[in-house]
Amino acid sequence: MGRTQIKKKSTFIDMTAMSDVTVLLLTFFMLTSAFVKKEPVTVNTPASVSEIKIPEKNVLQILIDPEGKVFMSLDKQQDMQAVLESMGDEYDIKFTPEQEKRFIVSSTFGVPIGSMQQYLNLPEEQRDKVLKNQGIPCDSTDNQFKSWVRNARAANADLRIAIKADASTPYSVIKNVMNSLQDLRENRYNLITTLKGSSEE
Repeated sequence: MGRTQIKKKSTFIDMTAMSDVTVLLLTFFMLTSAFVKKEPVTVNTPASVSEIKIPEKNVLQILIDPEGKVFMSLDKQQDMQAVLESMGDEYDIKFTPEQEKRFIVSSTFGVPIGSMQQYLNLPEEQRDKVLKNQGIPCDSTDNQFKSWVRNARAANADLRIAIKADASTPYSVIKNVMNSLQDLRENRYNLITTLKGSSEE
């Protein structure tokens, strides 16, 4: 009696559907994720128990490093352009279209307005090195910080102000920033902290 041979079944698996799902998931995560802004200095925020979330849009962030240097950022490019133009008008400085373009795409700014043209003419890698050693003047003799905040508010009335300071930043510097905001009648702002036992809030 002859043996019957069993035909082996094909092990081929069509992965087309799996590839489609992978691409869709990747696209979803790319569209819904929020990009982290590049900051010129590293800031370790103090811990707190507050769970209030900072809004994702219409935010004017004030960054204060451990040495007391002040930087700022806006989340909308049209606000960045309007603020630079207003500052140029106030300080009688004319920026070229290329300088405006470089300012608009920068994530954080913080140099004295008198040095802004020279700063924007630098290549990007040099701008990053220069920025961390600068800072917006915020003292009683030359408080350009007030001008930036005032012009930012004029460009976007819906702005929410958030202060992000290092845990080791001298209190006198933070108080000076808060006093400047009060002089502008900006009495509502958020302090960015790290939730105890969690990541940054």
